[in-house]
Amino acid sequence: MTDKQKSNRLTRFWKLLGPGLVTGASDDDPSGIATYSQAGAQYGLSTLWTALITFPLMAAIQEMCARIGLVTSQGLTGTLKTNYPKPVLYLMVIFSFPAIVMNIGADIAGMGAVGNLLFPSIHPLFFSIGFTALLLVSIIFLPYQRIASVLKYLCVVLLVYLIVPFLYKQDWTAVLKGTFIPTIKFDKNFVSILVGILGTTISPYLFFWQANMEVENQKTKKTLLLDKEVMQEMRQDVDFGMLFSNLVMFFIILTTGTVLFSAGIHQIDTVEQAALALKPLAGNFAYILFAIGVIGTGLLAIPVLSGSLSYIISETFGWKQGLDKKFHEAKAFYLVIALSLILGLLMNYLGISPIKALLYSAILYGLTAPILIAIILHIANNKKVMGEYTNGLLSNILGFATLVLMTVAALVMLYLQIL
Repeated sequence: MTDKQKSNRLTRFWKLLGPGLVTGASDDDPSGIATYSQAGAQYGLSTLWTALITFPLMAAIQEMCARIGLVTSQGLTGTLKTNYPKPVLYLMVIFSFPAIVMNIGADIAGMGAVGNLLFPSIHPLFFSIGFTALLLVSIIFLPYQRIASVLKYLCVVLLVYLIVPFLYKQDWTAVLKGTFIPTIKFDKNFVSILVGILGTTISPYLFFWQANMEVENQKTKKTLLLDKEVMQEMRQDVDFGMLFSNLVMFFIILTTGTVLFSAGIHQIDTVEQAALALKPLAGNFAYILFAIGVIGTGLLAIPVLSGSLSYIISETFGWKQGLDKKFHEAKAFYLVIALSLILGLLMNYLGISPIKALLYSAILYGLTAPILIAIILHIANNKKVMGEYTNGLLSNILGFATLVLMTVAALVMLYLQIL
């Protein structure tokens, strides 16, 4: 194969990637990075194996959501509204709104704190306000094609986490052991970390975003008929996006598990703590790359979080919605996005710490995820809704495995919180 042919194949593959890649990459947001950093700092390489377990589960559920969006030409909320009792829909809205706003708030705070680490003379508050304003203006005034393109290229920022571990000496035998031999410790803290990883990787807001983005993407491509090629391209996009997400998660745990855990630093509560702890141990370059990655992932994830929330609420109440519409065409849709960003920013100055926000959002995600996964499985197997595109055997096996795992995780989470 010539260099030109290789280049053409890579170009075609890059064009193929879209909603799946952005959804997967946005899952590694600053709050997710904090969770993975905490796992690495507390337990070294003992949780590396979770990246292998969560990949097929994430891919299966996100593929179902994408397929529902393609077949029904509406988001997950619209499908719920059409096929399920309204109380179920309203319950999703009630749980989703505070969880997503808290997640946005934690991400904004993390970006502001890391910005302050890079430029100590500027207060974190100014960074947080600046990032919020930048995101708000971009989401409202940029057309969907430009937003999709920007989000897609922001995914490249996550590659920095694949570089950082190689700046520090690794024991590759220990890495292989941590990856392929699961370690489970039956104590409260270890179980909490596992539940946190699961809740961070399989988050309900991603279900809604995936379905809606497939609809938006098809509008852009002006694809009217579904066929095997469209479905195959969607699966490739989703699988690559989820693989990329889990690869980044793996390397963040590897970095913090090697550098911080080995140095006796076992308590990491925020992303800026992780970045700062890396500085004297792994060098300035690793520290700067880690910090830049946090800001890049925040710029990627917050539009996904706020957009997901706005799609949920707009479809629930029948408002005009879509990132492809201008502000005057869908005012309520964009106002929900603006409100979620402003509330997220204010949350950090109302006495709610980012760590508590992450805890509360994780609990709400943990409670809603099993219910949503059960509904997604029902829709994806419903021939009246999906026609010939219902689930295959493998999708159902992985989907039900995810349902069981998330249900157990939710029960464990509640048990731990009550105690």
